[in-house]
Amino acid sequence: MFTSQQTVRSHVLQPLNLLDCQHYGLSLRKVTLLPCRIFTGKSGYHPLFLAENRSLNSHQIVCGVSKKNDGPESISSRVCADNLQSNHLNNSEKYINDDVEVVASISSSEPEFPQSFERLANQGRLLDKLEAVYLHILAAEQWNAMLLEQCYRQYSASATNLIHYLALKCLDIERLKEDLSASGLDSLEKSHAHVLASLAAVIQMLKQVDSDGMSEKVRTCPGSTTKLFIDKQRMEGLAVSIMKRKASLNHELLLGPSEDGRTHIMVTVGQEAAESEDLISNLLKRGTTIFRINCAHGNHSIWSEIIGRAKRSSQMLEKPCRILMDLAGPKLRTGKLRGGPCVIKVSPKKDAYGSVTYPAQIWLSPKGSGPPPNHLAPDVTLCIEGQEFLTKLRIGDTVKFKDARGKKIVLKISKRLHVFSGTGFIAECSSTAYIQSGTKLHIKNDKNKLSIGQVIAIPPVERFVRLRVGDLLTLYRNSSEEEDEPNSEYNDAHMHRMPCSSGWLFDSVKLGDPIAFDDGKIWGVIKGTSMTEVVVSITHAGQNGTKLGSDKSINIPESDIHFQGLTSKDLMDLDFVAAHADMAGVSFVRDTSDIVVLQQELSKRNYKNLGIVLKIETKSGFEKLPLMLLEAMKSPNPLGVMIARGDLAVECGWERLADMQDEIISICYAAHVPVIWATQVLESLLKSGVPSRAEISDVACARRANCVMLNKGKHVLEGVTTLDTLLQCKLTNPKENFKPIIFPG
Repeated sequence: MFTSQQTVRSHVLQPLNLLDCQHYGLSLRKVTLLPCRIFTGKSGYHPLFLAENRSLNSHQIVCGVSKKNDGPESISSRVCADNLQSNHLNNSEKYINDDVEVVASISSSEPEFPQSFERLANQGRLLDKLEAVYLHILAAEQWNAMLLEQCYRQYSASATNLIHYLALKCLDIERLKEDLSASGLDSLEKSHAHVLASLAAVIQMLKQVDSDGMSEKVRTCPGSTTKLFIDKQRMEGLAVSIMKRKASLNHELLLGPSEDGRTHIMVTVGQEAAESEDLISNLLKRGTTIFRINCAHGNHSIWSEIIGRAKRSSQMLEKPCRILMDLAGPKLRTGKLRGGPCVIKVSPKKDAYGSVTYPAQIWLSPKGSGPPPNHLAPDVTLCIEGQEFLTKLRIGDTVKFKDARGKKIVLKISKRLHVFSGTGFIAECSSTAYIQSGTKLHIKNDKNKLSIGQVIAIPPVERFVRLRVGDLLTLYRNSSEEEDEPNSEYNDAHMHRMPCSSGWLFDSVKLGDPIAFDDGKIWGVIKGTSMTEVVVSITHAGQNGTKLGSDKSINIPESDIHFQGLTSKDLMDLDFVAAHADMAGVSFVRDTSDIVVLQQELSKRNYKNLGIVLKIETKSGFEKLPLMLLEAMKSPNPLGVMIARGDLAVECGWERLADMQDEIISICYAAHVPVIWATQVLESLLKSGVPSRAEISDVACARRANCVMLNKGKHVLEGVTTLDTLLQCKLTNPKENFKPIIFPG
């Protein structure tokens, strides 16, 4: 037994620290998810704790409730198993705090446990275990009563259910689930959204069976009376149907109405959407319901153009859509490298002997006409200045020019197509060419009439450094927004330099820390630090080296970098986001302090209707997700969570990602908070036009989320079509897929 009153008191005030009762099918998990151990000072239940009598070789599980509590939930229940020593309970009660009354106790003797457990499990012991779990969940709710009272009224039931779920997760109830399944009952696997209602329903069902005499012998033994009171009026407010409506309402408030319960599709768009006339409308036609804009890229002018196009297309097509804008946050990134020359390479397809097997396809169109039609997949798109040139161009014409090397190149016009704002052409090129801005095109047709056009708006070549295993990379502090030249001071092929404008990196890292770049494509170890430079030795890269360019992510999983919740840029962008978007994505949330700062800024600006999406990207954000959700529920803003799997995998380890994303979804289900499944969804399809088999399976797993996000890519339209098909593809009629087996007579 506990040897002093002080010992028991400490365990009452610190719940769930010593619950180790595997003999009863319940035990405390090593990693507890219940973070809110707040003593309210009010009367209420105290969670279960273990009282142990080693001299008698027995255990007792006790649930306490304040004697001052005379409300309807004052429970008095005492369970004794199989005439075991009933005086154990009396011996333990004298050590309990005078203000605490024992309301439930289960005893068991270890030598008799294996046989006793099997016998009692078949005679009603299952009901006893469920009642103990029920008491434990109520105790957790009372323990967190003050926190629940602070939640906004629309989130009150959801926050309560989250506490119930966390209390249930603290217990190892695998054996209990097995017993439920063996009895043909719900194993509580799908009760996340309505924990207490599901548990109460199973208890009531077992009580009904019990009342029919199935386990009367056990119930009539001395000291074996159960008077578990379930407040039916209170349970009506936590009923399964009501909790499902709460979840549905929260999803719709944030993401918008869903057609026929379909999973929402979110697509990341950038400057290409601002320059294209029909990209947004085509995405809407194929099933996109939400557009995401990353505030780390672009400016207010580009964002306004994208949002304007989205709203106009939504009205014209009568397809509702919403806008999510991600605040850049304190993410570590490489600095900006100065762009290279404005030139693009065109290469035909060749066989092993160097002979051309298929000419390169070039799309020629006037500026502002947007991308080519969806059924075309040209290798290169060129904007042409010169209306007379395009007007006179015909199928079969020959176009000649000199490329950046001075080499004469010939194009053959093979197709003529009408686009949104003009006419475009497909030209075939059978030679490798380097085309730069300002290149003059000459047309010569059968009538020998010469016309001249000029290539414009070719973007600069993206600069990068190619890193190999063993190379040294020096990150240097660059506080300005000016673009730098890579390797400006080194000529050594194995020593590279890259700017970084974030002071957090240089102030927090230490020797030996692992560091990752570009979502884990490159890994290294920090070999030297100073106030202005960090030297990294590359330990992992591609066999032929891996490119590292501007604005690529930097992760230092083992460092203690203290980010501020919202950066000065975030605060500047927040006003624009609230005025033009429906949701704001909050990047790299790590603790409740980040949520408090965000709520203060929203309250200061009176942004009560702006949806808030918490992006879970770090280990701290994952571990403190329940607390952050409860903190966010104190404000009326619609709430959601994004599983940012790129940074999360790098920060926490690839091997943990699958379990972590499952746990995030379960927690959000319990809190009735919508989940956005993001990062590298159908990435191969978006880049190459062909998905991998693993990506198809990944999308099947993503059906559990309320929204799935696609990144930008050359084949984004095909990606949306495929994603929409996969999300809605279910075996609605098994008879059409499986035929009965008929044996020959």
